[in-house]
Amino acid sequence: MTPTTQRHVQTTAVHAGERIRREGFRTTSTPIYNTATFLYDTAEALDAAFEADPSFVYARHGNPTIAALETALATLEGGVGTVAYACASGMAALHAAILATGVAPGERIVASRDLYGTTAALLKNLFLGQGYDVRFVDLGDHAAVDRALGEGDAQVLLAETVSNPLLQVADLPMLAALAHAHGAQLVVDATFTPPTLLHPLALGADLVIHSTTKYLSGHGDVLGGVILAGPQHDATLRSVTRLVGGAAGPQEAWLTLRGLKTLPLRFERQCANATKIAAWLAAHPAIEAVHFPGLPGHPDHALAARLFGPAASAGEAPAFGAMLSFAIRDANRARVFRFLDRLELCLPATSLGDLYTLVAYPAMASHRELTPKERARVGIGDGLLRLSAGIEHVDDILADLAGALGDE
Repeated sequence: MTPTTQRHVQTTAVHAGERIRREGFRTTSTPIYNTATFLYDTAEALDAAFEADPSFVYARHGNPTIAALETALATLEGGVGTVAYACASGMAALHAAILATGVAPGERIVASRDLYGTTAALLKNLFLGQGYDVRFVDLGDHAAVDRALGEGDAQVLLAETVSNPLLQVADLPMLAALAHAHGAQLVVDATFTPPTLLHPLALGADLVIHSTTKYLSGHGDVLGGVILAGPQHDATLRSVTRLVGGAAGPQEAWLTLRGLKTLPLRFERQCANATKIAAWLAAHPAIEAVHFPGLPGHPDHALAARLFGPAASAGEAPAFGAMLSFAIRDANRARVFRFLDRLELCLPATSLGDLYTLVAYPAMASHRELTPKERARVGIGDGLLRLSAGIEHVDDILADLAGALGDE
């Protein structure tokens, strides 16, 4: 073998500084393993690595940075036995989770009619188009859910913990009981309710997904998702996520892992801000309706208090999340655009769960792929806006909303 000192400059430029062994210390934070492949001392060790869990052979199969994030998320969601699989986006996680249930063309997927617009589009454009029997129902009507599950060969019941954007709260224990009575699995999108607020697996969900883009990373600089489940789903999820190829990247995993450390602090402030914003909007003459489960008049207020209450510290009132939506009275698209253009602090952006307060227009963004008739059918009018409370001082947020509504 040619000694290192005698190699050509072209070769040295490629290999110098790489694969240096460092022993006797550990890092205080997880490093970023920006590598697509991994090396082992012997071919026998490499062969054994293919069967390991996690498997650090090829980054689509596993990566130490991603594995650290998965361990953290599994621990937060359910602890011992819970498995987590990080994905490239929330939609990648949802797609893989549905496939992991084993549902086949001709079998039924029952889903909430009040879903994130892209989720509804996934079901209609992809699953329905490939021969799956997709039915949308009001998940608050448990008799209708029971009928939809019983009429066809139902394998999946798909719900959001809190619906996007109308903030309807799903009775997860009831939905789990209905799904399991018909031999179906409950798949839950818990993006609006991070593990500091709710643990859907403990309430009967079979598979849980989050868009880690949102509260879990929390800083608006990551695209990612995760699937969480009990150990009985481990082998299937490992196979499906490897085959569909929607793996998370190490940089995104590291940013999410870093953001996760401040989730309890961020989310506590965001929930407190959302409660004050909702009360202020509810009293404003320009606002026709406010959808926030923390308001006593919300139809799911008691259910939300029951589901979210266990997350509250002793002696504290339960939080109700940091998302809300509101309708400007008699507003059309032009009126909503004027409101968005007048915002100076709150950001008119399509995401949620950031440090910043974000205001989205569902008809333009999350539910853009639905026709006006479809939006009207699920209660999304032209004047509806969705707000994700940030961590700014609430008085500054309210002043900005007041100015945009024309109070000044």
